[in-house]
Amino acid sequence: MPPVDPRTGSDWIAPDCAGMDFFAADQGLRDLLAIYLPVEVLEHLTPHYQRLGQLAGGRLDDLARTADRHPPVLHARDRFGRDQDWIEYHPAYRDMEQIAFGDFQFHAMSHRGGVMGMDRPLPPVAKYAFQYLFVQGEFGLMCPISVTDTSIHLIRKFGSNSLQDYLLPKMLAFDLSTLWKGTQFMTEKAGGSDVGAIETVARQQDGVWRLYGEKWFCSHTDADVALMLARPEGAPSGTKGLALFALPRHTRDGARNAYRIVRLKDKLGTKSMASGEIRLEGAEAYLVGQQDQGLKQMMEQVNLSRLSHGVRAAAMMRRCVNEALAAARGRTAFGQTVSDFPLMRRQLMKMLVPAEQALSMALCTADALGRGAREELRILTGLLKLRACRDNVTVATAAMEARGGNGYIEDWVNPRLIRDAQVGLLWEGTSNINALDVINRAVGKAAAHLALGSMLRGRLAEAAALPAPFRNALGDALDRAMALAERVAGQGQETLARQAATVLYDVSSAILLAWEGSRPGADARRALVSRFVLAHRLSPADPLAPEEADWERPATDALLADKPSRVEDIAGLLGD
Repeated sequence: MPPVDPRTGSDWIAPDCAGMDFFAADQGLRDLLAIYLPVEVLEHLTPHYQRLGQLAGGRLDDLARTADRHPPVLHARDRFGRDQDWIEYHPAYRDMEQIAFGDFQFHAMSHRGGVMGMDRPLPPVAKYAFQYLFVQGEFGLMCPISVTDTSIHLIRKFGSNSLQDYLLPKMLAFDLSTLWKGTQFMTEKAGGSDVGAIETVARQQDGVWRLYGEKWFCSHTDADVALMLARPEGAPSGTKGLALFALPRHTRDGARNAYRIVRLKDKLGTKSMASGEIRLEGAEAYLVGQQDQGLKQMMEQVNLSRLSHGVRAAAMMRRCVNEALAAARGRTAFGQTVSDFPLMRRQLMKMLVPAEQALSMALCTADALGRGAREELRILTGLLKLRACRDNVTVATAAMEARGGNGYIEDWVNPRLIRDAQVGLLWEGTSNINALDVINRAVGKAAAHLALGSMLRGRLAEAAALPAPFRNALGDALDRAMALAERVAGQGQETLARQAATVLYDVSSAILLAWEGSRPGADARRALVSRFVLAHRLSPADPLAPEEADWERPATDALLADKPSRVEDIAGLLGD
C-alpha cells in the first residue's frame, strides 16, 4: 500500500517566502554582479548583499506587511491649534526608514564614501542591486529612497555653491535625527504628462523666490526638501518658461515654510508611503541651475527615477516568481505536487522569463550609467521603464493565480504585489509617454538605437561559445527590430510606438541573456531564457496552429530545476 500522507488541516496550505534569503535564492543576480562589478568591490559588498537578502525575506518583510495595514495619517494642526500640519507614521515604517537611510544609507551610496565601509561612492550596478533586494521586501519606501538620491544628484550638479553648502550636508547625513530627505513634486491639476501646462508661479520678493500654486500628486509629501518646477513671472509659456526650485519644509530660522499639505491620497497601492496634495502660499524656495533650463534639469531626475522604477519592477517580479514557486512546490492536488503539472510549469515560465529579462535589462542600464555611455543609457532607460513595469502587472497577477484563492486574501503578500505593481505604469510617465520617448526622441531625434545596436552586436560576438545558428537568429532579430524602430520613427507612426519599443526591449534582453549565459562561471541557463524570448516574443506564431517545440519541455525542466548548467550542457537546446 502507498504510504499515508501525515498532513492534515492547515498542513495542506502552501508556504510563502517568509524567512527566505532573497540573495541566496537568486542565482541570476549573483551571476550578473560577478559580470559587472570589479572583483574587489563584489567581495567587499557580498556580506552586505547577504545581510539585506535575509532582511528582505525576514524582518523587512514583516515590517512592510504591518506598514501596509497602517497607512500614514495627516494631522492638520498640533495640539495647540497651530497650523503645523504633520504626518503620523506607524512605527513599522520608521523602522524601515532606519534600515534604508540609517543602516544601508541608500540615499548616499552614489554620492560619498563611507557607506558600508567603501572608500568611494558605489558604482550604479552595486547601488541598484541593493534596491533590487530591498524592494522584494518593501516597495513603497523605495520612492523616498530614490527621490532623495536623485535630488542630491540634481543639487550637486546644478545648484549654486551656497545652495550645495546649505543642503547637501543635511541630505547626505546618516543619522535620521539630522537627515533631510528629498522628493520631487511635478504633477498639477492642469499638467501631468503635459508638463508645459504647469500653473505654479515663482515671484521674486525682496530678493527671495516665493512659490504660489498647487501640486496635485506629491509622493513623500512631508520630505524635508522638494524639487519642483514653477514659472517665474514674465517667463514664456510652455516648457521653455519653467525653472527648477528647491523647496525646504522649514526655513533657515526653523519656521514651517509657507505651504500646506491639504490632504493625503487614498491610493490603490504603496500605502505605507504618504502621497498628497500641497498648496503653496508664498513658500520660500531656491533657484536650482539656470532659470530657463528647469525642465531639462528636472528630466535628469525623471530619467534616474525611471531606471529605479525598472529595477523595482524587476525586483517585484522576482518576488512574484519566488512566491509562485513556493506555492506550486508546496501544494498537492489530485495526488500530485502542483509544480509537476505541465500547465503550471508553463505558467511558471511565463513569470520567470519576463523577470529574468527585466533583471538583465536593469543591470545593463545601470552599467551604461556607470560607464557614461549616454546614448545607450538614453534608450535603455525608456525601454526598461516601459516594458518591465508592464510585465510586472501580468506577472503579479499570475503569481496570485498560482497560489489560488489564498492569493486573493490580504493575509498573503500577493494582493500587495498586485496593487503596488500598478503604480509603475503611472509614475514617471505612462506606457504611452515612455514608448513615444523611446521611438520619437531616442530613436527619431537622437539616433540612440545605433549605440544600443553596436553594444548588442559586440555582446553577441563575445558569446562565441553559444551555437552559431542561435547567435545568427538573435542577430537577425536585432536587425529587424532596428529597422522597425527606424521606420516607425521616420514615418511618424505613433500608433506603432509601443510595438516597436517592445520589440527593441525583447531583442535587447534576449541578446543580453545569451551573452550573460556564455560568460565564464555564469549559469548558462540564462541562454535558455534567451531562447524562450526569441521563440515566443520575437518569432511569428499562428494562434490557430499551436505547437510546442521539442526543446521547450527539457528547457523548462532545466530552468525550474534550480541547478546551474554549463554551456555544453544546454547547447543542444539552443539550436534546431
